[in-house]
Amino acid sequence: MPSYDSSRARFRLADRHVAVLAHLLDGENPPEDLWASLGELVRIGLVGEEGELAPILRDLLSALAAPLALVTVEVMGEHGTINHGVIVGHRTMIAHEGWPDEEESEYTPIAPHSLVWELARMVNLQADDEATPVVSRVETTMGALDAALSVLEQDVSDEAATRDLIRKALTEAGTPEEPGLTELTELIMAMNAMWRITTAWDGKHEGERAAMVRGLAVWDCGPRGYWVREKPTEPILEGQVGPESELCLVRTRNGDIWGKITDLLPDKEELIDA
Repeated sequence: MPSYDSSRARFRLADRHVAVLAHLLDGENPPEDLWASLGELVRIGLVGEEGELAPILRDLLSALAAPLALVTVEVMGEHGTINHGVIVGHRTMIAHEGWPDEEESEYTPIAPHSLVWELARMVNLQADDEATPVVSRVETTMGALDAALSVLEQDVSDEAATRDLIRKALTEAGTPEEPGLTELTELIMAMNAMWRITTAWDGKHEGERAAMVRGLAVWDCGPRGYWVREKPTEPILEGQVGPESELCLVRTRNGDIWGKITDLLPDKEELIDA
């Protein structure tokens, strides 16, 4: 069920509720498959009996109606993929955060100066130690990685056995060679999550209006630190990556990743409608 907190103008909404609000904002009746969602919004007072939208929705709807930029955050971990993000509007910024196994996301207004901090929090970017790994760059293939990750889906309770199976899967795939083989095995064993941040906005390319996109993909490997995935290069298009595609991971410090997140965001002059 949707809900809201008037004291902080925050909302818990599923995608279907946002779709209803978008239809009403455009002066349209939601299609039949969204009527139940409309009824839920009416019951909690965000939509009136005649389809009128509650004043508390003003900032959220203004950002949704004409976003300057969209930031999407995908975190892939133990609970599958959880989606977060930020809608950058003309007057306000709205962060939305998902939760494992729940349909609704929480939508909350944030201060513009806190945008990078909010994105770092969404991916749980933590301070890392100063230890330098024996290997700071690992190269293999996506097929080898898929083979190694499939081990984690097996019912193997013993850590040593899991490590041996991962190593075997990588060896049978023929890549990487030592010392990358040992390092990649340990990275997979230590992994907390894989995450990626993508920003999109209307900009210009060679003088013409065009959709602009930037992306960053990172492995959070706990005590073994953060590893930026340089290949495949973000953003990845559907069908672009296959088993033979290169995988390149580079050990990267927390502060450098903070800078890379900052670099994802367009400058004001890059935004056509700013």
